[in-house]
Amino acid sequence: MVFLAQLPKEQLIAQLENGVILMVLGIATVFVFLTLLVFLTKGMSAIAKKIAPQKKPAAVVSSPAAATLSASPALDADIAAAIVAAFAKSKE
Repeated sequence: MVFLAQLPKEQLIAQLENGVILMVLGIATVFVFLTLLVFLTKGMSAIAKKIAPQKKPAAVVSSPAAATLSASPALDADIAAAIVAAFAKSKE
């Protein structure tokens, strides 16, 4: 095994320069790839929206009967009892 202190100064500097060059090339490659990936993803999203636009959900029409049904205290008590029973059953 060769330690850095045992290498000649010129060879050590050459290896450090090569290491820095490889590091910069690696970082640049990853940066270019990720930038390309972002733009391609945005482009594919735009194409998908043009081909199959999202349909707007139908408006929910609330009837007075539905409002009184959900506001009844008896129904709320039944729901609370069902929740308590389910919780007790899950602890067994």
